[in-house]
Amino acid sequence: MLYAQVHLTLPAWLHQLDIHERRYPDAESQVALAIDLAARNVAEASGGPFGAAIFDGSGRLIGAGVNRVVPQTCSVAHAEMMAFMTAQQRLQLFRLNDPAGGAHGPITLATSAQPCCMCYGASFWAGLDRLLIGARSEDVMELTEFDEGPLPADWIGELERRGISVQRDILRENARAVLRQYAESGVRY
Repeated sequence: MLYAQVHLTLPAWLHQLDIHERRYPDAESQVALAIDLAARNVAEASGGPFGAAIFDGSGRLIGAGVNRVVPQTCSVAHAEMMAFMTAQQRLQLFRLNDPAGGAHGPITLATSAQPCCMCYGASFWAGLDRLLIGARSEDVMELTEFDEGPLPADWIGELERRGISVQRDILRENARAVLRQYAESGVRY
């Protein structure tokens, strides 16, 4: 029998955080939240060392995610993908920046680490206007066992040609510290 339904969940601790009604007015506060989510995911042993958050133009949090691949037995349960799905369900939009659906842009994805090749591809169709990144993919591969997969040589240019601005190295050392903490924990996801 084939399953007719897929059900993914975020860890219970995420719903207990006081993050939902606050405003995150700038790139640094948005990436700081993504890094905090990644650090908590490591501390709680509830998934891999990655966090992501999606914000509207006023800095309101509209979706969040952490890596849940192993606990959910699902290779697509990356932090960015979970953030896309939670924001899309909240807004009832598959393209988050669709003005016809009432989106209040620009829509920003803040990540603790550079998106892997899968999350990079999903970024084109999720309806983003901005991508904010903490650690680089080379940091991920240097400090952990994760393989980020192949990206186009000009991956930033590809995003920017599609209207998605990219800022990297925001709180990079903080993001690297989470990756290092994960590697030293001995837990593997």
